Amino acid sequence: MPDAQDAPALTATGLSCRFRRPWRPGRAERVVWALRDCELTLPAGRIAALVGPNGAGKSTLMRIAAGIVRPTAGELRIFGEPPGTEGTHARLAFLAQDKPLYRGFTVAELLRAGAELNDRWDAAYARRLVEEAGVPLEARAATLSGGQRTRVALALALGRRPDLVLLDEPLADLDPLARQEVMGCLLAEVAEHGLTVVLSSHVLAELDGVCDYLLVLAGGRIRLAGDVEDLLAQHQLLIGPAELVADSPFPTSAVVEHRVTGRQATVLVRAPWSGGGDGWQRVTPSLEELTLAYLRAARDGGAYSRDAGRGRTEDRTKVVAA
Repeated sequence: MPDAQDAPALTATGLSCRFRRPWRPGRAERVVWALRDCELTLPAGRIAALVGPNGAGKSTLMRIAAGIVRPTAGELRIFGEPPGTEGTHARLAFLAQDKPLYRGFTVAELLRAGAELNDRWDAAYARRLVEEAGVPLEARAATLSGGQRTRVALALALGRRPDLVLLDEPLADLDPLARQEVMGCLLAEVAEHGLTVVLSSHVLAELDGVCDYLLVLAGGRIRLAGDVEDLLAQHQLLIGPAELVADSPFPTSAVVEHRVTGRQATVLVRAPWSGGGDGWQRVTPSLEELTLAYLRAARDGGAYSRDAGRGRTEDRTKVVAA
């Protein structure tokens, strides 16, 4: 299990990965960069939200860590070691978005396969996770509901007794009750065993109050990374009449995003910020407001966001130029 002396759970340095889109009639072959010069350091023992739009590189990052995809350039390390060249790194478990299970296998057969394929397999632990979910051991994978499939897939991932778990949109196809049950199961295991978890999701509300670390990925690069509490404390959301913008000297080094909607303006700035003049309401942004602002800034490349945050802030918080 990871401890205070361990290396970071996940480290990427200059990580790049490109794919070739095949030629089709009327379209030339082209190269698409899923990741480009991606840099990140995830401390051990955290529950990290990996957030970004479709095509940002989230799945590619996880697949590189799992040893499924090889990077074009740069490197990624798991607890200071490279990903496995023959199968997934022993300390890592990866649950893909489609939760692949052999459809003709029963749940009991899937558990036996897990035991045969993993040296660190904990049979009693994996079986307990399945039984606590109320999934019949004799049921075939093809007959399971979405929630049951997720619970079985999660048991297979955690049965490896990993120190780092990568979950790619694990709740995407679940109903609200199943989402709550799966998340509760995951958090219980994290609390009991001190796992490091990277959770990719498009639903920011699911991550608020669950994750203590944030990774914002857009355009193949990490745009924001750090402890959630630190990040929120280091930003302010200014709300006021639109006409205040013209009278407020906002240097690009302080502003993440500036938006005007109708007669109201909102400006996300890096705290501590005492400028802007009078008339602004100053509030701490929510996790969703903070994340969406950085994603929009990365997408739009606005005058404020383009040159903002070229360096590192204090402690474990990093802001990367949009």
